Amino acid sequence: MRKYFLGEFEEIVLLATAILHKSAYGVSIKEEIEAQLDREVSMGALHAALLRLEEKGYIRSANGEATEERAGRPRKYYEITAMGKKAIAYAKESREKMWKAIPKVVFELSGLF
Repeated sequence: MRKYFLGEFEEIVLLATAILHKSAYGVSIKEEIEAQLDREVSMGALHAALLRLEEKGYIRSANGEATEERAGRPRKYYEITAMGKKAIAYAKESREKMWKAIPKVVFELSGLF
């Protein structure tokens, strides 16, 4: 399988975009991450990650309808691409492989599990 490179935050943003499916836009992605992970997200960091993911071809964006509530500006929606789906599948498989390789004794000694 081709190697896909995702930083931790990029992976989280990509997962949130997949969770939200057709409803993924900046604020909704931010709120999803904060709700799922109890982690604060700055809009600047989020927009930077969205730009990187789009440049990598893992997501694509499209403008929605302009609304009065947004002063006539359209909302920008994001959608995961086929390559983005492969990237998160690769990340999941890689992490599972690493987790399975940890000897059980490591967790027994640390009291984590």
